[in-house]
Amino acid sequence: MRWAGRRESGNIEDRRGLSTGGVVAGGGLGTVVLLLLALFFGVDPRALLEEGGPPPDGGGTVRRQTDPNEDKLKQFTAVVLADTEDVWNDLLPRTVRKQYTNPTVVVFSGSTQSACGSASAATGPFYCPSDQKVYLDLQFFEEMARRFRAAGDFAEAYVVAHEIGHHVQDIMGVLNEVHGRRGRVSNADYNRLSVRLELQADFLAGVWAHHAQKAKDFLEPGDIDEALNAANAIGDDRLQKQAQGYVVPDSFTHGTSAQRARWFRLGFETGDMSHAMDLFKLDYGQL
Repeated sequence: MRWAGRRESGNIEDRRGLSTGGVVAGGGLGTVVLLLLALFFGVDPRALLEEGGPPPDGGGTVRRQTDPNEDKLKQFTAVVLADTEDVWNDLLPRTVRKQYTNPTVVVFSGSTQSACGSASAATGPFYCPSDQKVYLDLQFFEEMARRFRAAGDFAEAYVVAHEIGHHVQDIMGVLNEVHGRRGRVSNADYNRLSVRLELQADFLAGVWAHHAQKAKDFLEPGDIDEALNAANAIGDDRLQKQAQGYVVPDSFTHGTSAQRARWFRLGFETGDMSHAMDLFKLDYGQL
């Protein structure tokens, strides 16, 4: 992916080196299980994070030295974010008649607070609709390459574009509509809605890649394969198989590896926003 020297977004909030004393929800669980729960989750992040709350009494902010090796990742993230701004500010008003508002990406190290609760490296990247910010510990990219063998700069770009996809869903009203069904439908039915939401975010990441490539010709050979590999690596079926040796389809919240790769590819190949709502029209077995 050719990104060096291109425009960087100013909507980056750098909290690296700042750590608050909040508690991560489910702190007794191992990192792998937390990643299974939180990787690219489209359900309301407050469902996993709300136990964190504000720092306890006697807590406060701890400052520590940042990792200079992450500076390049921060710069890269700012370039990808700028590309998403360029695409969605043009595409969203033309296709769904919604004005795009630029979100902020918060890069942090260790832990930080969001309007949805505590964020940490273990929870993975997520979008918080309450403050319209994406939270990303840059060390996650290393974890993604090491644990899930999903390396490459365009795999990392896919992560950012997927979370921005949730912001697009927020603007379109899809995110709020799905979150509003929590508690009104069975857990199994809500999980299926969550799968549709996540696959739509994968599709929107592909749509972004399609239009950004047309405008900037930044892709290199193998880049799309990197994104497809990342989508494949974080399917519910694969993650559950790795963690517990078997899969429970009714507990899926993000979609299978094949589904995630399929919908990203469809977005990239067509760039057609008219397919976005197909995720909520097709029978679940057709996804």
